[in-house]
Amino acid sequence: MTSIADLHGREILDSRGNPTIEVEVLLETGTCARGSVPSGASTGNHEAAEVRDQDPSRYKGLGVLKAIESVNGEIFDTLSGRDVEDQVALDNLMIELDGTDDKDRLGANAILAVSIALAKAAAEETSQPLYAYIGGLASRVLPIPMMNVINGGAHANNSLDIQEFMIMPVGAGNFSDSVRWGSEIFHSLKTRMKDCGESTSVGDEGGFAPNFISGSQALTEIIASVEDAGFKPGVDVALSLDIAASEFFVDGVYYLRGEDHKFSSDQLIDYLESLINEYPVWSIEDALAEDDWEGWVRLTQRLGQRVQLVGDDLFATNPKRLELGIEKGVANAVLIKMNQIGTLTETLDTVKIAHQSGYRAIVSHRSGETEDTTIADLAVATNCAQIKTGSLSRTDRLAKYNQLIRIEEQLGETALYGPWTGPRG
Repeated sequence: MTSIADLHGREILDSRGNPTIEVEVLLETGTCARGSVPSGASTGNHEAAEVRDQDPSRYKGLGVLKAIESVNGEIFDTLSGRDVEDQVALDNLMIELDGTDDKDRLGANAILAVSIALAKAAAEETSQPLYAYIGGLASRVLPIPMMNVINGGAHANNSLDIQEFMIMPVGAGNFSDSVRWGSEIFHSLKTRMKDCGESTSVGDEGGFAPNFISGSQALTEIIASVEDAGFKPGVDVALSLDIAASEFFVDGVYYLRGEDHKFSSDQLIDYLESLINEYPVWSIEDALAEDDWEGWVRLTQRLGQRVQLVGDDLFATNPKRLELGIEKGVANAVLIKMNQIGTLTETLDTVKIAHQSGYRAIVSHRSGETEDTTIADLAVATNCAQIKTGSLSRTDRLAKYNQLIRIEEQLGETALYGPWTGPRG
């Protein structure tokens, strides 16, 4: 048994310059580890709750001193002296201590920062890489990255309603090559942006934020950039979209302001099908709003055999919502965001349910990230085979790619890249 000697929370900054929480765990042996949590801009109604100070005199009310107080006080008092390797029991103690359905008393941000730090400390204490500590000997699959090369929606100040346009190097032979391919395509796209007079500044997740008038224009430019870089669309590189439909669903209508189109659920499905028919789109995330269950049923019946349909806001990394979705037969994949649920244990439970039910799981970052690379290890630990962690710029994004390169090197010949197991457009 290795006991927890101390917990220390601190206020740090995320990639948008907003405060977030970092926690250090000190063990009685002197081992120390820390974890930090991200924050999303496009957040669903069913996510676990962050605790923010609401003090307008500090960080425009976004400070996290209350969450830090919970870490240094109640949470430390509860976990002090307990065995750091008993992750499930420790996470459950924090859930019980909070006592709410959405962790809004102590804050999912406080609880998750502790949960991550505990796992890292235990891995360090047992002289294991984090991915091996979490996942064991079976952890050897390097994920196909979904690289967000054009940002829209809540992640950029432009006219694109679709939130993310991503490339997936499905044909790469290993993870290192997938990163190289993505980088080469990213720079080809940068050249095209310059040539057509668009800004090459980037959005929250590192992708370009051109003022394109439609999703089709963005997809056309990406396809051209893939070809400019010497790759074959739909063979070497597939496309992925995050529609983030909840962001433009108002009074039962989907309104794409940039294109000035209003859609019903069925009309939006028609629109998405037209994109699939024209471009090699293999994955679509949050195609409909988070509570449009009837629409999701029709969407899945119509397109579920053609593309990967990913629930993000729909499932919120919540085991109960995922089980409900499986029962209803909606989507065929779940996005995994640790801060949507608030502990490592619950995150792993959600992944397990997905895999047991034949759903794919994609480990994901948030738009407000830190340099913490836990999700890279999590993707390998769970053999999820897919990861979303942004574009080929911004250190907060590249830190995850670089960690995966290191892991691939560590695994050596036992490493497996991908493969893609979903439908192919």
